[in-house]
Amino acid sequence: MITYDDFAKLDITIGEIKTVDIVEDADRLLRLTVDFAETDEEGNAIHRQIVSGIREYYEDPQSLVGTKCPFLTNLEPRTIRGLESQGMILAASHEDSLGLLVPSVDMPAGTKIA
Repeated sequence: MITYDDFAKLDITIGEIKTVDIVEDADRLLRLTVDFAETDEEGNAIHRQIVSGIREYYEDPQSLVGTKCPFLTNLEPRTIRGLESQGMILAASHEDSLGLLVPSVDMPAGTKIA
């Protein structure tokens, strides 16, 4: 069990998947470029790179482009196959199935999950 304060530490944010690339020599990995409506000091859009082991569930990984779903965005970055992953996509899995969690109504990138 965790406390509410522990849960409140999680930064879960809606992100829009902008690009998807297959990670070479990795059967399960995809490199996602995700928009969280973040900008730098000059106002330029910043996209995060998320490396995820969901490739086997998508015959056409490009079908993920444009999908808006929640990501854990304050997870410590991790290097996977030489690529820095700057968060984690949230999904449900059961046996041989995986389902991305998607809002029931369209939410803009950057929306915080409360």
